[in-house]
Amino acid sequence: MEYRQLTPASPHANRQFFYKVLAGLLFMLALVQLSTAVVSFGLQDKVFWQFLISAVITALTAAILQGKSGPAAQIKKRYLFLLTTLCWLLLCFFAAIPLYLSLPEISLTDAWFETVSAVTTTGSTVLSNLEQLPKGVLFWRAMLQWIGGIGIIVMAIAILPVLKIGGMKLFKTENSDISEKILPRSSSLSSSILLVYLLLTALAMSSYYLGGMSGFDAVTHGMTSVATGGFANYDASFGFFNDKPWLLWLSSLWMFLAALPFVLYVGMLRGDRWILIKDPQVRAFCWVIAITVIWLTLYQHWHNERDWFSALTHSLFNVISVVTTCGYASEDYTLWGNFAFVLFFYLTFSGGCSGSTSGGLKVFRTQLASFLLLKQLKILIHPKAVWTQRYGSKKVDDELLGAVLAFCFIYFATIAALAMVLAMYELDFVTALSSAATAVSNVGPGLGDTVGPAGNFASLPNGAKWWLSVGMLAGRLEILTLLLLFSPMYWRN
Repeated sequence: MEYRQLTPASPHANRQFFYKVLAGLLFMLALVQLSTAVVSFGLQDKVFWQFLISAVITALTAAILQGKSGPAAQIKKRYLFLLTTLCWLLLCFFAAIPLYLSLPEISLTDAWFETVSAVTTTGSTVLSNLEQLPKGVLFWRAMLQWIGGIGIIVMAIAILPVLKIGGMKLFKTENSDISEKILPRSSSLSSSILLVYLLLTALAMSSYYLGGMSGFDAVTHGMTSVATGGFANYDASFGFFNDKPWLLWLSSLWMFLAALPFVLYVGMLRGDRWILIKDPQVRAFCWVIAITVIWLTLYQHWHNERDWFSALTHSLFNVISVVTTCGYASEDYTLWGNFAFVLFFYLTFSGGCSGSTSGGLKVFRTQLASFLLLKQLKILIHPKAVWTQRYGSKKVDDELLGAVLAFCFIYFATIAALAMVLAMYELDFVTALSSAATAVSNVGPGLGDTVGPAGNFASLPNGAKWWLSVGMLAGRLEILTLLLLFSPMYWRN
């Protein structure tokens, strides 16, 4: 990968670089807010002025930051972790303004929680009576999930020229990807990924509309499906469309495709037709879904005496929704039985493929952790043997395996710590643990009567909502990006 050689940056130049990137991000957000205002005006919605005012506030802030910015400079790699975190925090803050202005009954805490949930594509919500909300608000929630899924970082790489010296590095700190490079330059790769993202979104919208959704529902659900975000326009989530089971099948398809590595789609467009099939994490992901769906379908048919088609439809939809961390629900699957209850809790941690819009632990990390386990078993049998592990065509060294093991540890440790904090707010065991897991994994619904598929997070204490927001951001930034900022070593020269 080629980068333009730049002069090493001084601390002042670093700040100017940060201002330039953040200004570009806020200018894009202001345009999105303005487009939502236009949609509201077209729908004769009452929140037109709120979104217009928000766009003005965001644009003015961006102009101030732009005035303090300077030319691009070669900053240290470690500062990109701070830049990534600042981008997400600033985006969430200014994206919360329209919600706070548009919904008089919403508190600052709830506006922040809803926005963080949207931008991180978690899908947990504090809003109810969604059918009665202004369509401008529903469109805004869907748009935030769409840009949060993959669009906001990819657009920053492709559009902001200053990021050509570290655009790909910024993308790597936001979303790890061990897939092989398909294109030689980060700008070409990011543009191609954005094209794939737009194409999938357009196809999802079109299929939903042809399948019987209204034009507005097709647009918003198309965005949240491909973003694997899970925000719906109805309190019943995707269950509102249960009378049209083909829509559940279509949604399952788009969620599944969005959970595959986007860089491999680029490879397909470049002529490698079988690149997806050859990828080991894609094959493992397909096997996980297939085995789980078959198992759960049989359980529903035998245990709940449900007909085969209905059992398969709802098992497929809800399993893919949870595994891809989308968070849609066609019905309250926690009522299917204790087996389903435990199974969906396990699926919360799974996640899709690396380099996709999904969250969670990711399939490749589970695979590499299993490699380490197998290696230890082999060493116990043959202590002096030398074992070479391979992941597809790549040799996997002990350093990578150790890094994956460390991430798995901090991942589950973060969930455990967050659950303990939530328990201090007198949340019951199931609510505290499942809320923590769904926040860090960016899934959406938890388990139980309060935060389960049939409930929402509105009744939780404000303090719990702020902590869950931290968990959602940490999960979206893959924990280490955020954790690194609290290390004293990070701030030493």
